[in-house]
Amino acid sequence: MTPNIPPRRIEEASINAWPALRQMLFDGWLLRFSGGFTKRANSILPLYPSEQPLPEKVRYCENLYARERLQTVFRLTSIGAAGEIDDYLDRRGYRHDDPTEVLCAPAPRTASFEGPRIHLCSRERWLDIYTELTHLPASAQPLHRAILKGIQTECAYASLEIDGVPLACGLGVIEQDLLGLFDVFTHPEQRGRGLARALVSQLMAWGADQGAGMTYLQVSAGNAAAKALYDRLGFRMSHHYWYRISG
Repeated sequence: MTPNIPPRRIEEASINAWPALRQMLFDGWLLRFSGGFTKRANSILPLYPSEQPLPEKVRYCENLYARERLQTVFRLTSIGAAGEIDDYLDRRGYRHDDPTEVLCAPAPRTASFEGPRIHLCSRERWLDIYTELTHLPASAQPLHRAILKGIQTECAYASLEIDGVPLACGLGVIEQDLLGLFDVFTHPEQRGRGLARALVSQLMAWGADQGAGMTYLQVSAGNAAAKALYDRLGFRMSHHYWYRISG
């Protein structure tokens, strides 16, 4: 059963949890600019019905993103009236990319864990761990740091280590009664050992301690292993989104 929480509420929290460096509202669309680091922070989000003709709006946005030397990227969700926009962008040659499911689960009732415990560390220490695990390019690190600094609510920068060696990491962001999980990553050679389950479970318990009754996260629609893990942890589909990217 899908947890009883409005998808629009989750969308709002996720936008706040991954803030753009700059943004502007334009006739019902939120335009986000962050130097190209992640599609989430450099895309156009239709929020509510518009007044201007769609072709004129799209061309105006294309010019703005071209000025920033960025591709024009739209993030479209299953909860809005995205059909007309999606069809128009398809005809205009925008490619469909990265279909993603948004899952949510209620807070755990108990907090008993097996295996290694997470460490909550500073933002700078966590950035070092994330960079090492994911091989994030040096050029992207300042943008990543700037986005994290822009988060306005309580965060948990978590790592999971064995014998002092970080093997997995994740970020939890609280907004009132919601916990969002981001940047969950396990070292490729350490997968299948239950580390991601331990990390996510303990972050969910941390969120519950902060008053969050629900956890949400985003997972690629094609990531069968991650979806199986989240299903075992009680996550269910809330809604989904996808990107349209200019050629």
